[in-house]
Amino acid sequence: MGTNDKQLSELITSSASALAAKLAATEVSSEEVTQAHLDRIAEVDGGERGVHAFLHVNTEEALGVAREVDAIRAAGGDDAAALHPLAGVPIAIKDLIVTKGQPTTAGSRILEGWMSPYDATVIKKIRAAKLPILGKTNLDEFAMGSSTEHSAFGPTRNPWDLDRIPGGSGGGSAAAVAAFEAPLALGTDTGGSIRQPGAVTGTVGVKPTYGAVSRYGAIAMASSLDQIGPVSRTVLDAALLQELVGGHDPYDSTSLTDSFDTLAAAARAGAAGSLEGLRIGVVKELGGEGYQAGVEARFRDALELLKGAGAQVVEVSCPNFKYALGAYYLIMPSEVSSNLAKFDGVRYGLRVLPQDGPMTIERVMAATRAAGFGDEAKRRIILGTYALSAGYYDAYYGSAQKVRTLIQRDFDAAFAQTDVLISPTAPTTAFPLGEKLDDPLAMYLNDVATIPANLAGVPGLSLPSGLADEDGLPAGLQILAPAREDARLYRVGAALEALLEAQWGGPLLAKAPALGARANVGQSAETNAGVK
Repeated sequence: MGTNDKQLSELITSSASALAAKLAATEVSSEEVTQAHLDRIAEVDGGERGVHAFLHVNTEEALGVAREVDAIRAAGGDDAAALHPLAGVPIAIKDLIVTKGQPTTAGSRILEGWMSPYDATVIKKIRAAKLPILGKTNLDEFAMGSSTEHSAFGPTRNPWDLDRIPGGSGGGSAAAVAAFEAPLALGTDTGGSIRQPGAVTGTVGVKPTYGAVSRYGAIAMASSLDQIGPVSRTVLDAALLQELVGGHDPYDSTSLTDSFDTLAAAARAGAAGSLEGLRIGVVKELGGEGYQAGVEARFRDALELLKGAGAQVVEVSCPNFKYALGAYYLIMPSEVSSNLAKFDGVRYGLRVLPQDGPMTIERVMAATRAAGFGDEAKRRIILGTYALSAGYYDAYYGSAQKVRTLIQRDFDAAFAQTDVLISPTAPTTAFPLGEKLDDPLAMYLNDVATIPANLAGVPGLSLPSGLADEDGLPAGLQILAPAREDARLYRVGAALEALLEAQWGGPLLAKAPALGARANVGQSAETNAGVK
């Protein structure tokens, strides 16, 4: 079937669920859909002013899987009936998740060109469901960053404004979805690395309950905090993807045995249902000083929509949240120090030999790690090693773990009064590339609203709340639910998404400059006037 320009536009701008419906009805083929996205990647991702969402594009395999799905559907019968609902819908994968047959670099020179001998559990599920994998997306090195500027292979750019960051560490996955290079993506969230990029790119990002999605095959940064989750353009799409990749995994000792198979149903019910009687808590500590005025204005607008839909909105206090950033930046680097010790130049990855002196294993290791790790990775390794050292463990790491318990208790107390909690996802919209690169503390503050969820293991969802008045860039709203209540998260998220899109007259990304040619990317606040 031929594809004219209008159809091509629809193929790359449709939601994953809409594409799935068209594929099931054989209105379009998976090969057409996959090729359209590969063409889009070729159009906007490369070059000096490209989005640079992808580190590797998986053209041949993606098209091969697409043709296989088309052949199964054309043949009909039991095999066609057994296809997963998302079969044939393309997906992008954060380059922290090992994928057999493709390089997995973690955004670091120390793993440049490394080919995994096995698939992560989530990749096995994606391959079994026959989603064409478009490629691997850019990230801050080993997921350490809030802007995707710490990648060893260059920064990713925000499709709304190529001179701004797409968030981090998973800016590649968020930018790919926002730029219509992929309808779905997988990311990882250790302190906000799915939700914060979602907020600044106008996409939906979800951190599931800790253990709801297997971490087997995700290169570990901080094992007690890391969580794989979906990146999408709609809440329903995220729910469909989490259902696909989630579930118990015996290869992950932290994997939950709970069933999370009602997420899409919850999203559909939320979009069509009422919020009457829902108790929503506004977290007092996640707002105010340090939050951009336009971000807070869109948050307040969303609150009014929720109230108008019948929800009961109350302010709650989580007093220990003010210590979350400090606790996180002791616990996370400590686990980083342990997890990254394996990258030693001996077993796999980069090996650098010392230029002079004896050739000992210690000197090879030192030369390799000095050359292979970037500044931010080294900073966190050093900080974590110090926090775990004799004489300082109790004062730093031990104390941070006590604060973590207090934060968990704050969540318990808040959820005793409310069904969900909400806040801005990030304190500001996307800032210019390079603006905070030399100020690590300023960079760390971008995750101030998202970190508590990782420390407590509760699920969080970010969705677009509108465009900030100051710069016309997307702001995000975060919804948090109790652990294991991911379905509640999707129900409320889909309800709010429906309210917002009714106000905007359609999805926020329909207003994005990502729809235009690459040379036209970037809009002013005046161009976006009225889209709030």
